[in-house]
Amino acid sequence: MIPAPGAGSEGTKKKRKRKRPANRGPQTQSSSNPEKTPHPKNKRPYAKRVDEVSAGGLVIDSSGTQGLLIGRIDHKDSTGKRILWSLPKGHIEEGETPEQAAIREVAEETGITSSITKSLGVIDFWFMAGGKRIHKTVHHFMFTEVSGELTPQVSEVDEVSWFPLAEIVDRLAYPDEKKLIARSGELSA
Repeated sequence: MIPAPGAGSEGTKKKRKRKRPANRGPQTQSSSNPEKTPHPKNKRPYAKRVDEVSAGGLVIDSSGTQGLLIGRIDHKDSTGKRILWSLPKGHIEEGETPEQAAIREVAEETGITSSITKSLGVIDFWFMAGGKRIHKTVHHFMFTEVSGELTPQVSEVDEVSWFPLAEIVDRLAYPDEKKLIARSGELSA
């Protein structure tokens, strides 16, 4: 007896190639080796989310007429001369309250010791850094200068300066800080 065509015979079956739908990409060979497995070109690696919490704010001098800002060189400026002015602030360390961190960070970044007079509010924003998606929350306070001498923190701050209170909002580089200070109304300690 002769087997029917395609019925195969003693271990000699023919392999049939499956047809792939026209709307699918080329057929890939599955492999346990990840180096040989192709990755889709349109798929981006997922950026890890990091939550950061900081505290700081606006220090008003002992005369009640000037506010203290920190300046950092804008690295996007080709001349290297543009300064971005902002409120002093920094990370809250483990075991610190936002108030304690704000007082410590202002002193570290500016050389000025201060005391908190009131809360200005909290702002939060997102940005990318080092391949990470960072959600930053910042507690802001208003301070009164107690003592100290203006000294920018080495490696973190390029300049520190007092400005007339009427100029503070215009000097600030970041829209969230501008809105926060403008919303706070009359700037006085």
